[in-house]
Amino acid sequence: MVILYDRYNLPEDVYEIIFSTSQQIIVAKELIKYMAKKKGEISKTEMSDFATRLHDGNYECVLDEPPYKGKRVKLSYNKRQFYDRILTPMKAMGLIDYDLYKKTYKLSAKFALEMVQIGEKWKKELQKFNL
Repeated sequence: MVILYDRYNLPEDVYEIIFSTSQQIIVAKELIKYMAKKKGEISKTEMSDFATRLHDGNYECVLDEPPYKGKRVKLSYNKRQFYDRILTPMKAMGLIDYDLYKKTYKLSAKFALEMVQIGEKWKKELQKFNL
């Protein structure tokens, strides 16, 4: 996944930087809320259940996004697209970790550490030119 952003027009919401559509933003936020309710860690089965409920249009939540702010809605999102466009990129960027032994997904702060490392790489690149 490639993150492109304009530092002069940086959105307040980190999800708007990472995801390209409002639907992806809503689903990603709901996934994080769901995981947070479970103390930041869910099993592979619980993740599958979350994705299936989305796929079937049975996932109910209260949204923070206009024009649905404060309203109870049922979300629908294709299961395959959920794994391809939401979960896999979140794992790759370090927002979510997967433990192969416990078979659990866990919220992670590795994304922030990676952003710092990217900044350090850029500083090293500038040093090559004595800047």
